[in-house]
Order: sequence, then C-alpha cells, then structure tokens
Amino acid sequence: MTNHRPEGRADARRHARAATLIRHRRRPSRSHTMLTLIKALALTLAVVLVSGVSVAAIAVSQFATKVSANAVDISNGATDLPAIPQLGSFEGGFNVLVVGVDNSLTQSAAYGDRTGTLNDVNILLHVSADHKSAVVISIPRDLVVNQPACTDPDTGKVAKAATSTAMNASFGRGGLGCVVSTVSSLTGLTIPYAGLISFEGTVAMADAVGGVPVCLNDAIKDPYTGLDLPAGTSVVSGTAALAYLRSRHGVGDGSDLSRISSQQAYMSSLMRVMKSSATLTDVSKLSALATAAGTNLKLSTSLANIPTMVGMALALKDIDLNQLVFVQYPSATDPQDTNKLVPSTALAKKLFAAVTADQSFTLDAKSLGNSAELDPTAAPAATPTPTPTPTASATGAATGTPTPAATDAAAPVEIAGLRGQTASQQTCSIAFNY
Repeated sequence: MTNHRPEGRADARRHARAATLIRHRRRPSRSHTMLTLIKALALTLAVVLVSGVSVAAIAVSQFATKVSANAVDISNGATDLPAIPQLGSFEGGFNVLVVGVDNSLTQSAAYGDRTGTLNDVNILLHVSADHKSAVVISIPRDLVVNQPACTDPDTGKVAKAATSTAMNASFGRGGLGCVVSTVSSLTGLTIPYAGLISFEGTVAMADAVGGVPVCLNDAIKDPYTGLDLPAGTSVVSGTAALAYLRSRHGVGDGSDLSRISSQQAYMSSLMRVMKSSATLTDVSKLSALATAAGTNLKLSTSLANIPTMVGMALALKDIDLNQLVFVQYPSATDPQDTNKLVPSTALAKKLFAAVTADQSFTLDAKSLGNSAELDPTAAPAATPTPTPTPTASATGAATGTPTPAATDAAAPVEIAGLRGQTASQQTCSIAFNY
C-alpha cells in the first residue's frame, strides 16, 4: 500500500520539525499558529450537541436553512448506509465526530495560505445506550495510523489506502467522509454523524455564551498566541478565549498534548456554563449561539436537520457532569519520528472495549494531563451516586428458589493510564516557563 502524505506546506512543516530536539516545540508558521482557531469552534460544537434543546428552539427556521445548505456527504462512497434515527427515536447510543480543519477554502485570507487542508482537531463524542453517560475523545493530529481508501464526494477521486500516515492528513485524502472512515477504522466504532468546522466564527461563538472561566496556576504571557492572563481564574471570551485555546508554548511542557489538556479544561468549563440557568434561560445568548453555529458549521447530511439534533439533545440534556468524561486517545511517542505519536494499543483496547459495551468508566487519580491540576479554590466535585449491587429477592412462591432482582447497570470501572477529566472537575492549566 502506498503511503500518502500531503505535499507543500506539510513537507515544510516536517522538515522544520526535524530541526528541533523537543517534540512539538517548533516555532509555528503564521498559518500554523492560526490553525488552532478551529479548536474553539470544535469544542463549542461538542458542547452545543450535549447542552439541551434550547439552542435548537431558537431561530429554528434560519438555523435549519443554513445547516441544510451546508450539509456534507460523509458516505465515503458507501451505498449501504444505516438508517438514521429521528426525533424521539434514540433508543440506543450514538457517535458524533467533530472535525476542525486548519485551512478551509472559505476562510478569510487573514488566516494564511491554502496550500493544503489538514484536520487538526478530531473530537469523537460517544453517548451510551441508556443516555446516562458520555465520553469525548480527543484524537491527536499527529497520531500515525493506517487509513482506508477514500472517495472525494465532490470529484469522485479515489485515494488508495495509506499506511503509517498522520491523522491530520485524512481530510486532504477525501474530505470529511475520509476522516470519519479513518476514525471508525481506528476505534472500531460506527460513526453516522459528523460536523466540520473552520476558522471563522471562533470569537463570535466564545462571545455568544458570555465568556468561559479558565484557571491558571501562574501567570502566562505567551508571545506566540498573545495569551496574557494572570494567575487564578479569569473569564475569557473572544480573542482571549481563542488565545487560551491556541496556546501550546504557554502550558504544560509546550507540547500539543498539553494544549489538548487545556482544551479539555475549557470544554469542561464551557459545559458547566452551558448547563447553567444563566445560559439556558437567556434568549439573547441562545440566539447568538444559534446564529454563530448556523453560520459556521457544516454538518453531515445525517445530522443537518432539526429533528435529529433535537433528538440528540433530548437524549443528552440530563447527563450528570460526573458521567461526562473527556479523554485523550491513548498514545506514545513514535520511535520512528519523535514529532509524531503512535497508538498505545493495550490501553486503547481497554478504552474502546468499555465504549463499545456502553460500560461507564472512571479515571485514576493520576489522570490529569501534564498541563492540568485541580483548582485548589474550587469546591470538591460531587461524588457520583454508587450503582446499587444486585441482590436476590425473596424465595419464589412457585419454585422455592431465589429469584434474582432486576440487574442494575454495571458499576463504573476504573481505566488506569487514561489522560483527561470529567466535566465536573474544575482544573487549572499549568504555566510552562520557556
């Protein structure tokens, strides 16, 4: 099989990375530093999908018209597509992939050249069949994986299967459907829904919710992104929120994985904001968010209709924050290229065995990434109510044998080694002094 890698800018990036001894610490080009604008949009979409029905209820006609016009084919050439559940019919779990591209053809010229488009944000949302728990998995852009053959839905051009190829090359091989197929192959999950986000609207969507609280253990002044925040908690919106999400050199060890950890802290905080009455009862905020989302999102044809989105929201709106877990896809440094990552196969199998079985799970005490620590000023997160242990009922009158009680859902299992946090945990980003 042929190894397909993007030409042009991607080659330039690879050569630049080879010149540094520290993984992921290269000085970014203008287009590279701007690519993480997309992350704010992707993170916001993930939260919008689980925040409730209110957003869908605001300006429904305008929103529906926009998302339908921008619908994207993710079939990747397949014709035997599964039936898509509609409003009120979500009787099981479902998966949604949120993809952020760094160089859309529709973006402003202010965001750099368009020599190639990479999917640098890949966020997979899985909701359990009982709609009581969910997991959001961030798949690193530099994860080296095998990728299936892909068909461009616009041109019909077929890209052959590729081996040992960075995750963020999949969009360039066949659009959103190729990313979906690649993630499906990697995880073993069927992914019928997806969303595509570009640079535009990041600031507007951050502003729409009135700002998001973020915490730093020390002041950060990152010259690469413009992030300039004091120690402690600040409410960020607009360009300040964008700078926080972009900052790689300012947090942890200066790596992209550290940035993912900060983004999970942001997602958790944003979820708490979205689920608060201050947001859900504020029509102006909901209207602004719906307008920004409708303008800047491209959803799969399976997702680009109000009944499906409302059905998802109804299934998700009451998930306890303790049962919403954000994790990084398990990975390790690629021995062939220290600027890349490879799957940690054993740990990934444990994660996706739990996901496939709809087994809720918890993280161990060392789960926080190297750019996060618990906020010492925050109240302790509420402890989840333990699942009752099934017990035998009284002896059956007819048989004289004990009749088992109805079996409750399996108690959460701990998966040691995963990196991430729950939506209920309030964390601070650890400043990186370079």
